[in-house]
Parts: sequence; C-alpha cells; structure tokens
Amino acid sequence: MQERRRSTVRDLRRDNRSVLLWALYFDQPRTRQDLSTATGLSPASVSNVIRGLIDEGIVVEAGSVESEGGRPRVLLRINPEHRHVVGVDVGETRIRVELFDLMMTERAKAEFPLERSGHDARVVADRILAGLDAVLSGVDPGTVLGAGIGVPGVVLRGSDPVVHGPTYGWDAVPLERMLRSGTDLPLYIDNGAKTMGQAELWFGAGRGAQHAVIGLIGSGVGASIITGGVTHRGSTSSAGEWGHTTLVVGGRACRCGSAGCLEAYAGAEAILDRYGLPLPGEDQESQLAALLALAATDARAAEVIDETALFLGAGIAGLVNLLDPERIILGGWAGLLLGERMLPAIRAAVARHSLMHAFGTPPVELCRLGPDAVALGAATLPVERFLNGAAG
Repeated sequence: MQERRRSTVRDLRRDNRSVLLWALYFDQPRTRQDLSTATGLSPASVSNVIRGLIDEGIVVEAGSVESEGGRPRVLLRINPEHRHVVGVDVGETRIRVELFDLMMTERAKAEFPLERSGHDARVVADRILAGLDAVLSGVDPGTVLGAGIGVPGVVLRGSDPVVHGPTYGWDAVPLERMLRSGTDLPLYIDNGAKTMGQAELWFGAGRGAQHAVIGLIGSGVGASIITGGVTHRGSTSSAGEWGHTTLVVGGRACRCGSAGCLEAYAGAEAILDRYGLPLPGEDQESQLAALLALAATDARAAEVIDETALFLGAGIAGLVNLLDPERIILGGWAGLLLGERMLPAIRAAVARHSLMHAFGTPPVELCRLGPDAVALGAATLPVERFLNGAAG
C-alpha cells in the first residue's frame, strides 16, 4: 500500500509538471498566477513545480510586471538553451537535417540531394547520419533530446519500427535499426505528412484548430488528420494516405500499384507527366514552376493546371464530407507552388463538390511554415515527449 501511494504522488507530480510545461511552452512569458489560472493548479502546486523547473534550468525568469496593490510579479519562460532537437525531412528529391533549440529556433542545417535512383534505404540512412554529424558538430550530446525523422510512407511502430514506402520501393525497411550503426540518439520516425501537420498545428495555420486536415503535396500526396487537437493515426498508424484514395475508377496508374488515385492526378510527378512535354529545369520543383509560368500563354499548360485545381478540389471535398474539419491546409513544396496560383480555383471546386453545410464550406488555406515544415514537425516529436514529462 505504501509503494502504491508513493507511485501515485510521483505520477501527480509528473502530471503537474507536464501541464505547466505545455501551458508555458505555447504562451510565454507568464507569471505563476497566470499559470495557476490557466491550468487550474493551486498557487502552491505551481510554485513547487516551477521551483524545480528553475533548478533544472528548464525555466528562467524573464523580468516582471506590476500587480495591483502588491509586489511585481515575476515573468517566466522556457529556457531555449536547455536542450536541442533535430528534425529530418526524407523527401522525394532531398534529405534535409536541421538542428533546433528547445523553442524551435533553427541553429544549423544540412541538405543532401537525392537522385531518382537514390532512394535505396542504405543511401538514405547514410545521408541522414551524415546530416546528423554535420548539424551536431560542436554540440554537447547531453543536450540533445533526440531526432525526429519524417519519411514518405507508413511507419509501423513497435520494438523494431519499419517503414513501408511503395513510392520508394521500401517494404518493411528497418530504418531505425539501420541508423543505429551511426548514432545512439533517441529516434522518432513518423510519416512526413504527419510531421508537417504537427508543425502547422503547433506553430502555423493549424494553431488552435481541434479538427483539421493538412495536405502535403510534393511528388506525391499525403495528409495529416487532426481530430480533437491531436493527430489521428488509425489502428496501424497508416491513416492519412489521402493520395491513395480513388478519384477515378480505372484511371491513371499510380506509383503505389493501384489506379485512379488522387496522387496519380495531383502529385507533382503526375502533373508533369500529364503535360507530357519537355520543360526547363533539372528537377521537379523547377519544372513545375516552369509549367505554372507557361500556363499564362500555353493552352495545354493552362488546361493541365486548371484540371489539377478540379482534381484537388474534388479530393478535398471528399475530406470535407467525410471528416467535417474546421479548416483545410495545403502544404508541401508543390502544394505551395500550386496554391499561389490556384487557390481560388481550388476553393471553388471544393464548394462545388462538397455537401452544403449549415455553416458553409471550411476555409482552404496554405501552410505558413514553408518547405521546412516537415523537418520542423519531426523535431517536435522529441519535444512532445519532453513536455509530457520525460526526463530532460
């Protein structure tokens, strides 16, 4: 009985610590009184936990504000120098590795291009390790909470996580095990659309949303589904494969091996293939930019772009009808390129193909965090564990 009581007290202290860390992380600086009001914890509990966090160097004082009829109140904030985190974006055309402080300010970056034939799992693992070595040069290893890695494909979690990425030709690739040859950092591997979604939910266009869909459009198409303020993963963590929902029965062949998928019409690779003519540029990004520019004077280019707006609008309308989100957010390098030109047409197509709702069609917006959102979101994975009470 005595041991159970001690365990309960430890759990309560850990929970109180987590509640206060979350409250301070997203709204700072704040006073102890602000934190008590925001969390419902007693002033005594707040003072006790904050004292410990200051002793650990996690929280620091940040000046003071006047109070009504009393002593000035001390402002508190998270100490960004307390820890570092790494975010990795394993993209279709490059691998991006970024180092952040605890408040997600970028401190270093390394980037490695991937050739079309460069998606061999060993090549990807070696370049991730090279990126970790580059951004962590001179950094005290004891200050690094871990590395989050966003990958294209489904991540099956467990004691030995594996990645299924049909567009990479990956079938149950043990990526974490492969990375262990070069790092002992805690690793957090997740789908890249989900990590981008978490970045936008924490810091970008999804901030404050309880129900949203963040779509990632690059060479392919994916999505992060936010339900109740958290990422919906489904029974096997494969929820969000929006690009592989059927848009046209018996339609164009998709890279996943099926046919008629949204990705086969709205992914950058498919858009360029539908145009079918040579375009300037060495990679898909420059070629898609060239196609968008050409659409002003070339009828075939304009037709492809207009059709793409319809395909995306119809795909988004399906999400609206199925999930009833507060907002739809489009990101990814191709999504941002397309959205700059096509957002009004996409919105019109969504309104045309979705059911009428009493409160209207949810807004369709563009991501605010740019092309670094996948790596930024991946870096939030170790931060999330830290805020939930893990030692740090």
